[in-house]
Amino acid sequence: MTQVFTPIVRRQLSQMFLAELFFQISECVLAIIFRGNPKATLQILLFNKTYLFDMIFALSEYFIEVFLVPELKELLWISNLGLLMAITGEIIRKIAMITAGYAFTHQIRTSRDVNHQLVTHGIYKYMRHPGYSGYLIWSVGIQIMLCSPLSTIRASNVIWRFLYERILLEENSLRKLFGAQYDEYARGVPSGVPFVK
Repeated sequence: MTQVFTPIVRRQLSQMFLAELFFQISECVLAIIFRGNPKATLQILLFNKTYLFDMIFALSEYFIEVFLVPELKELLWISNLGLLMAITGEIIRKIAMITAGYAFTHQIRTSRDVNHQLVTHGIYKYMRHPGYSGYLIWSVGIQIMLCSPLSTIRASNVIWRFLYERILLEENSLRKLFGAQYDEYARGVPSGVPFVK
């Protein structure tokens, strides 16, 4: 009988769990640094029903493929491409969070407070929603890293749809909060998420 948990399988699973752990912890740490409320920060962890379902789906697919088509997991160039995407997405998202600082929140703002300013410098010069762009690249990269075709397609579709709807809501809110200033910014800077104007 061939070995199921080959070094490549162990590597892929380790990288996936480390990427998930780093993502969650760094989201909390940066939120505490910029928002200052550890109690509220625990609510931002992305461990909701959809997230847990996606994780179970991805791991189920992964282990089924390990047993039925183990050679699929041996495609190192694909796995390495996914790892590169996950790292790139993580970096883009964290640069967005650090650049926006206090203005970056995990919930769409509907009212403007004294410290709330429209962020248009740094990475925001190149895309309006680098946090979402980074999250999409990171999420899809994780599935590519695992060489899981169904989860890659599912993650691409589910996360893109979520981001599309969220961006529509957020942009509506930003237009209400910043008016012509946001309209001018939006005209000259792409969203950063494919197929979202």
